[in-house]
Amino acid sequence: MSDFYDILGVSKQASDAELKKAYKKQSMQHHPDRGGDEEQFKKVNEAYATLKDPSKRQMYDQYGTTDPQQQRPQGFNFHFNADDLSNGNPFAGTPFDGMFQGGHPFANMRRQPPRNQDMRIVANIDLHDVVNGKNLVVQIQLGSGRTETLNIDIPPGAKDGDTIQYQGLGDDRHKELRRGNLHVVIQVSPVQGWERKNNDLITRKVINLFDLLLGCAIIVNTLDNRQVKLTIPPGTNPGQRFSIPGYGITDIHSKQRGNIHVIIDVETPKIADENLLNKIRNLKEEIK
Repeated sequence: MSDFYDILGVSKQASDAELKKAYKKQSMQHHPDRGGDEEQFKKVNEAYATLKDPSKRQMYDQYGTTDPQQQRPQGFNFHFNADDLSNGNPFAGTPFDGMFQGGHPFANMRRQPPRNQDMRIVANIDLHDVVNGKNLVVQIQLGSGRTETLNIDIPPGAKDGDTIQYQGLGDDRHKELRRGNLHVVIQVSPVQGWERKNNDLITRKVINLFDLLLGCAIIVNTLDNRQVKLTIPPGTNPGQRFSIPGYGITDIHSKQRGNIHVIIDVETPKIADENLLNKIRNLKEEIK
């Protein structure tokens, strides 16, 4: 069976919005009314129907299927209980009896107690929040029907697609089981005028042509609400890049900050006065 993520053309970390976008694209491409392949169209619908449902998605991620009958090895059936693990050979009476002399293969295995399913939510932040960190107050609807309010701390340096796991804050629909875990998937939206590259930030500044010729000083307003003075030397060319060390994004592991890179663009003044234009022409001849 084809992988549902491959069918939709997304990664296993895809957000709900990315799944929906991919589904629309694939369904339009393979729709029979548009001349597409009907079998592939059915596969696209099956994949999306599974992955858009958090419970089905978790089951699929864990077992590769949502069919309970396929969630254990096929071919033969044998049964053992907890006593088998500590008191004897769990394969007694099967074709595997005697293969593990001197101790059975589960002797050191720890049984994990069952728990409720994990939950997945998306935390939407922007590039400001990546630089400064963000505390989000979110409400989640639990399987038991109750609503829970949580504080989600997103550290500086988080990347788009990063996942934060909170143990024991997932689904609670089955009261006799411990709660599942909560997975918070981070989705980062851009901030106009800024671009991220690793832990560096890139921005552009438009400077008047004469200021580039003569040199000037400009102020760069950073994403952590600081103002940095940047000196532009005389004769600076359009496209030239200046770096401001230590004002970029904090590395989430080393805690070291990247740099800001300022790319210079030129603004050419529009001069209609003929006398002024003649002065500029004369100046041009003198510079030669």
